[in-house]
Amino acid sequence: MRSSWGCSAVAGLLGALSACLAKLALGADYLRDICESAAGGAGGICDWVHLLLRVSCICLVFACNGMMWTFFAKGLRLSSSSATATVTTTASNFVTSAFLGKVLFGESRALLWWVGISITLCGLLLLHKESPPLEGTRESKKEN
Repeated sequence: MRSSWGCSAVAGLLGALSACLAKLALGADYLRDICESAAGGAGGICDWVHLLLRVSCICLVFACNGMMWTFFAKGLRLSSSSATATVTTTASNFVTSAFLGKVLFGESRALLWWVGISITLCGLLLLHKESPPLEGTRESKKEN
């Protein structure tokens, strides 16, 4: 059984992966450097491999974005509040982006970024701990 927070978290992960693939495809020569280090002395083949890797990454960007929107829509449908699904997706995207940026590109985050994501995660915990109101309670309040 799928849950709202699970679908929303996967949507955030796919969004971060899509952004990472776009950076690989359109950014600096990350893919060429990877190919040349793997090929050793055979740098001539990297021209074609580099082009193939860029085209593959661009195709994967579209695939990840399509899957991200699918999971986000499922998260919205399963959620009692659109805010919960949106904040879950955003937090998942931020954390995954930070992890992928560090691992793949050697990026680091400033202290203010960590403070912001900590506040976001605390808000997310509050949203997920709040139980949705019961339908019977709403009906009895309307009658009064």
